[in-house]
Amino acid sequence: MSTQSVVQPKPVEREPSGKAFYAGRGVSETFNVSYGKGIFFWDTNGKRYLDGSSGAVAANLGHGNERIRDAMVEQANRISYVVRTAFTSESTDTLCKVISDLAGPGFDQTFLVSGGSEAVEAALKLARQYAVVTGQTKRSKILARMPGYHGATLGAAAVTGDPDRDEMFGPIMQVMPKVPAPLSYRVPEGFDVKSHADYCANALEQQILAEGEDTVLAFIMEPVGGIATGALVAPNSYYSNVRKICDRYGVLLIFDEVMCGAGRTGSFLAAHHWPDALPDLVVCAKGLSAGYTPLGAMIAPNRIVDKVVESGGFLHGHTYSGNPLSSAIGVAVLKEMLDRDLMGNAQRMGVVLRQKLNALKDRSTTIGDVRGMGLLNAVEIVENKATKAIFPGTKQASYRVSEIARELGLHLYARRAASGKFGEWFMAAPPLIITEPEIDLFMELLTETFRIFESENQ
Repeated sequence: MSTQSVVQPKPVEREPSGKAFYAGRGVSETFNVSYGKGIFFWDTNGKRYLDGSSGAVAANLGHGNERIRDAMVEQANRISYVVRTAFTSESTDTLCKVISDLAGPGFDQTFLVSGGSEAVEAALKLARQYAVVTGQTKRSKILARMPGYHGATLGAAAVTGDPDRDEMFGPIMQVMPKVPAPLSYRVPEGFDVKSHADYCANALEQQILAEGEDTVLAFIMEPVGGIATGALVAPNSYYSNVRKICDRYGVLLIFDEVMCGAGRTGSFLAAHHWPDALPDLVVCAKGLSAGYTPLGAMIAPNRIVDKVVESGGFLHGHTYSGNPLSSAIGVAVLKEMLDRDLMGNAQRMGVVLRQKLNALKDRSTTIGDVRGMGLLNAVEIVENKATKAIFPGTKQASYRVSEIARELGLHLYARRAASGKFGEWFMAAPPLIITEPEIDLFMELLTETFRIFESENQ
């Protein structure tokens, strides 16, 4: 057959290649970002946005920080990567020491990774290996809270309290047992906030006994809630009760501080607000690098790490664990946070922001609750403030609020938790560098957002 007689296939029309596959639920359109400075960033059309949620509650220092840029360039000019199993670097050693010093006594060693999910995975694996090398081989169950969020990898998803994710991914992972989270807004009938928190702590103990106390390895929780519970803060007694229960049954307590750590609540670790309830292991990410590079950390005590090292070493790792470039960025971020007293600013501006958010709530017909600590806060959206009923799913209320806000030049990070089973909210969590005049601008944009949203739902 001649080549001229071959019928050439008709080209298939496709969308241009190279499209990012990241759009998710509630995202109607994404925009290309051009540059950022301080608490603002601009898209390629020149429109300015106030970063009201620090991206996904990560950009703690805001955008365009020159000190961080200079640290990036300096380290890149030296070396960006070495394999952690054979080499370390000055920046990696410095970052681990700075983290340990800020975390305080009992948090002696740091395992660096590339983000929150990886940090959670590392903590779960270290806990299990520690149990095995100390003769507690039956301990394999990790209890967690419903609702709760600990990451997107399968191990982290297994301890995440989200029925939607369990239904989707349960067949390919081992879903771990859950206990109720001490929710403070929708408290069950017959309870107040304090008695419900006591009930939730008792539920942890009962679950340990039901599973078999010698089979329970750890309990993981966010000391200040993230996107799954909307900046939930429990009564002080809850934390001390949980610590006592874990001690009673030899269960390791893990604090997931991916979102609430690294200064966002006004202390380096949220755990520092409850010194009588410090965890055995803690994980951080997000603000640890302030969004300037992928970075996370698991922080552990010598008493756990040394046993694992003596047994032959930690059976875990990632290619980019402890790479010099990310480490140098982390060092610069933490130094900037300390030099500018941004933890103190988080405390002070957090009080101002919550006062203004509560004032807006009092005027609003659709803001049901404002809660949080430092500059980690959530605003809960309801259809009926008296009954606390949420909007029907077809409204996608929290996403509509964030969409209106974006049109006005305000970025908000929103979530309809577990398809609305636990409510819906957005995070009011601007960068830790924010000033009171900038909070006023934040509130001006947010007030107009709710004026429009409520006019659409009269």
